[in-house]
Amino acid sequence: MTISNHALHLEFPEYCDTIHSLRESDDHFRNLSDQYHQLDKSIRGLESRDVPTDDKHFNEMKSERAHLKDSLYTMMQQHQS
Repeated sequence: MTISNHALHLEFPEYCDTIHSLRESDDHFRNLSDQYHQLDKSIRGLESRDVPTDDKHFNEMKSERAHLKDSLYTMMQQHQS
């Protein structure tokens, strides 16, 4: 089974410079992106090790990751405007 890495720079390669700039200049963006990366790492760890977890908890983690990604994407778009 292939485990997808959802790192921001892989999800949004066109925003690599923006991600770097925002991580250095915007504490809120940096904190959200740190949360996003930690959550993605946890999800990938569970997937790769087949660690038993209930579906509800796993789906909540994935939903939170998607919400964070949406928020970060909005911030990246606004930064480029």
